[in-house]
Amino acid sequence: MMTVMARLLDRQRLRRQWEDALQEDGAERDLTSLAVAPERRIVTVELRARQAGVFAGVPMFDLLREAYPAQLTVAPDVADGRRIAAGDRLAVVTGPLRLLLAIERTLLNFLQRLCGVATLTRAYVDAVASTPARIYDTRKTVPGWRHLDKYAVRCGGGHNHRMGLHDAVLVKDNHLAGIEPARLTAAASAMMADIASLSPPPDFVEFEADDLQAFDALLKVPGIDVILLDNFSLADMREAVARRNAAGLAGRLQLEASGGVSIASVLAVAETGVDRIAVGAITHSAPALDIGIDAC
Repeated sequence: MMTVMARLLDRQRLRRQWEDALQEDGAERDLTSLAVAPERRIVTVELRARQAGVFAGVPMFDLLREAYPAQLTVAPDVADGRRIAAGDRLAVVTGPLRLLLAIERTLLNFLQRLCGVATLTRAYVDAVASTPARIYDTRKTVPGWRHLDKYAVRCGGGHNHRMGLHDAVLVKDNHLAGIEPARLTAAASAMMADIASLSPPPDFVEFEADDLQAFDALLKVPGIDVILLDNFSLADMREAVARRNAAGLAGRLQLEASGGVSIASVLAVAETGVDRIAVGAITHSAPALDIGIDAC
């Protein structure tokens, strides 16, 4: 049965990605298997974790059932978001040897990437568990893998920032280039008026501040949902939180820290009182989790 988490993924897009990946690998003509693997041999294989982590990839098992309903029997042993240990069995798959050999590497490539992102995300989430701060991803994803990378982030307990340029407004430093600090409040207010005319409306509106002067200017602009504190020092983050709270905007205006956040520094960032921490590393630098496929 499809899990709630798995329903959040664009399954048609995943199927296209799967087919493209198989084509890229030449799976339709596996010369080695054609030469040495018996044509009618049926085998059972197990997928096992070779290192500890967090699992993400139930949709891949669903995809196998849908793509090969008459050829493969797939029995998952793990749920998305579950912690796994080295040696844990993830699934049992039975089917033609040639087919399993043709799709083996592609399946592992998908699963190892998904689990790697989920595992690194969980490390950041665990690091700030003693605080109310939430870990968010960014658009620093593998091209073509946006929906999968962000899916894996959710499996790891993180939260998704905007999916792309189309669903939310994020006014960054390059959008604000050339605007004098003294004019920032007026300029941002004018932008908010234009944003209000967008149809459909954006999911949220966020502005970036490079320093406390810019932050103070943006604090005066009604309607902003999030202010991004870009490369702020810890002291300046704490000051921004204090000023937001003093303005009576706690719970209405969220503050997001971003810029150079590492697993070593993330707790200190969270303890400043910011609501959100954007971490590009959970998608752009996640190492693959080692997973193997072996015949039973």
